[in-house]
Amino acid sequence: MTAFREPRSTAPALPQERGEVSSAVIASLRGGRQVLPGRQRISHCEPYGDDLQLALYVLYELHYQGFDGVDEEREWDPALLQLRQGLEERFLCALRAQVPGAGRADDALARILVEPAEGDGGSSVSHYLRDHGSLTHLREYAALRSLYHLKEADPHAWLIPRLHGPAKAAMVAVEFDEFGAGRSEDIHARLFADLMADLHLDTAYGRYLDAAPTEALAPVNLMSLLGLHRVLRGAAVGHFAALEVTSSPGSRRLAQAMRRLGAGRAAERFYDEHVEADAVHEQVVRHEVIAPLLDAEPHLTADVAFGVEATGLLEDRLGDLLLRAWRGDRTALRTALPEPAGSAMP
Repeated sequence: MTAFREPRSTAPALPQERGEVSSAVIASLRGGRQVLPGRQRISHCEPYGDDLQLALYVLYELHYQGFDGVDEEREWDPALLQLRQGLEERFLCALRAQVPGAGRADDALARILVEPAEGDGGSSVSHYLRDHGSLTHLREYAALRSLYHLKEADPHAWLIPRLHGPAKAAMVAVEFDEFGAGRSEDIHARLFADLMADLHLDTAYGRYLDAAPTEALAPVNLMSLLGLHRVLRGAAVGHFAALEVTSSPGSRRLAQAMRRLGAGRAAERFYDEHVEADAVHEQVVRHEVIAPLLDAEPHLTADVAFGVEATGLLEDRLGDLLLRAWRGDRTALRTALPEPAGSAMP
């Protein structure tokens, strides 16, 4: 049996640029001395476009694993932070313009507690993978989701010092599970790396960044954005709640997809684990994190609602991209995955 190699044991390489802003950021991190784009240039960036989302992703990654050959001191470089602030404002303004305003947390949560209709079995990505997907589709999905799942609980951990009392205690309890309850082999990011190995994917952290379309970058950027700003703590709790509420039923369908296609025991285990764990986490987050948080800070209810709705918006954009590509018999990645050596893919 091959020894497990921790995906984050080494820093990833810097990605390929996708436009003027991301090019300037990446060149700067490589040691260049060019002037970084100002607010006027940023104001012309498509908020959900490749250039802005990649630039944000790279800047956020300095707070996680960093990049090979990039000085760790750059994490707090004032010029990069100023640029990041401008990109964040552009991204947030677009989200706030599309997400229903001044909502209540209870109403936002009630909307996502309703499961999508079964319909033709393809109403969501998990429905499609369960009923129609191929092993190629599963591999693409896992490659894209690795950008999130290999750092799964980390951005939400930034919430812990921003909560207090019962909300903090409940948040720590959920995070304890996410981090393997003290067992490194059960850390959810490790379980996802095992899933990737079953699917013959490279488990190296950040390996599929260049292949990921902007629709896959934006959901990861959202959780980093919300986690890094204390003023957005309510929205970060809403984001966390949205993921936990929707995870269990979707994970059940994905586990069924893994079994139908013979993806492997580790691939099945990751989603089986989330069916049970996230059904519990949903209740804890709703009743033991959000409720005491809003008892203490009722003015955050609209922020919690925003976090729920913004998460749904970006997840829907990614889902639409995946389903359009797969139904059109196209890859959803910017560059198609190579097939495993000696493997016939359905």
